[in-house]
Amino acid sequence: MPKPQEVTWGMAKHTLFEKGNRAERDEKQMWYVVQVRSGTEEEIKAQCRKVVDQTVLQGCFIPYFIGLKRYLGAWHREKKILFPGYVFMITNDVERLFLELKKVYGLTKLIGVGTDIVPLTEEEINFLKICGKKEMIVDMSVGIIKDGGLIIQQGPLQGFEDHIKKIDRHKRRAYLELTLGEKRCVAQVGLEVTEKS
Repeated sequence: MPKPQEVTWGMAKHTLFEKGNRAERDEKQMWYVVQVRSGTEEEIKAQCRKVVDQTVLQGCFIPYFIGLKRYLGAWHREKKILFPGYVFMITNDVERLFLELKKVYGLTKLIGVGTDIVPLTEEEINFLKICGKKEMIVDMSVGIIKDGGLIIQQGPLQGFEDHIKKIDRHKRRAYLELTLGEKRCVAQVGLEVTEKS
C-alpha cells in the first residue's frame, strides 16, 4: 500500500495516494456530500457547474421536498431544500474532484470521517433515488396512525417508516433521521396524517 499524503482544504483533510497508484481507486461513480453555508446551496451548485471540470463532476444536485404551508386560509405546496447546508456530487475520481473544488468559493468541507472522504452508501443513494426520483424532489406522503404505528398509504415514504423519528401533524411534516457519509442528520419531509386510531 502506498504511503498516503494529506492535503488540507478548508476544515477537511483528504488522503491522496502518490502518483502512479491511481489504479487502486474505484472507477465506479460515487456520490459525495459537500457542506456549504445554509442558504448558498444553489449558488454553490451553479459555481460547480461553471468552474469544475465536467469530466470529473458527473452530477451536482440539491435534493428538495414538497411540504404544505398554511396561509391566506388555505394549504399551499412549497418546495424546500431537503438537507439545508449540503450539495451532492457524483464522480468516479474523488481525488480530482477534491482538487477541482478548490476553485469554488464558499465550500466548507467534503463530508467524511477523520481524514477520509466517505461516499454515500448504497442505502443512502437508494433512499434519494426512490424518494426523490429523477428530479430529486421528495413529494408529499399520506398516511394514518393505527395503534400507535405509522402506516404510509401513499407517497415516497412508503417502506421508509422506520426512518421517521417524529411527526408534526399540525405542520404536516415528518422528521427523518438519516446518515450522509457517516454524518447523522435530520431531514423534514411532507406528510399528511389523515386518520389516527
